[in-house]
Amino acid sequence: MVELLRAASLQGVPHGFAGRRGGVSTGVHAGLNVGLGSEDERDAILSNRDLAKDALLPGAALVTVRQVHSPDVITVTGSITDAHRPAADAMVTDRPGLILGILTADCVPVLLADAEAGIVGAAHAGWKGALTGVTDLTIAAMQKMGARADRISAAIGPCISRSSYEVTLDFARNFEAKDAKNGRFFTEGREGHCQFDIAAYVAARLADAGVGRIEMLDQDTYSQPERFFSYRRSCHLGEASYGRQISMIAVG
Repeated sequence: MVELLRAASLQGVPHGFAGRRGGVSTGVHAGLNVGLGSEDERDAILSNRDLAKDALLPGAALVTVRQVHSPDVITVTGSITDAHRPAADAMVTDRPGLILGILTADCVPVLLADAEAGIVGAAHAGWKGALTGVTDLTIAAMQKMGARADRISAAIGPCISRSSYEVTLDFARNFEAKDAKNGRFFTEGREGHCQFDIAAYVAARLADAGVGRIEMLDQDTYSQPERFFSYRRSCHLGEASYGRQISMIAVG
């Protein structure tokens, strides 16, 4: 059975953060791998995407994008075939019957909704997209459709935690050069390195954009191999490929 984690902040809005449980893939991709860019069997990937979609909203159309670690956002007005996925890292819509799906394997999935306006958004915030404003632009796109920032609820799903996310001091300096206050998201690590709390950084960006309610699920993808795919863990284990999980939201 597909496991969907829910956020209290999005109660009443169809949504769910899926992990790897409940899919048909095997081997290093075992479970609910939905990543079209992985080395998994395509038939298994497509079956997993259907399983995920039907676990949330049977009969709806799942829309995903070709994620490129950008701040780019698209407005979705209808279904998009897998072959015609545009390059982007976030989506917004006000159309019922469409599921916005974001794929991750350590990066931060963010689901957003202005339930009163009937507008939802989904963003893939890797460190590049987070730093260049993918969540800010997602909120702006929702506002353009009629949402209000103070009415938006946002949920941050399973992602790599600070204790699992070691980065170099030069990496941290890139964030501090953008804003000196960003130093608070880095804590001391081994020599020449530090630990990055990317979820807290994304939450702070949402707060600075005026989002009314922000929830963090606090689920570490790296340390829970039975529940989540993790790019970094796969690299550390020397695996040839890795799976991706999906976070989904739709207009209620």
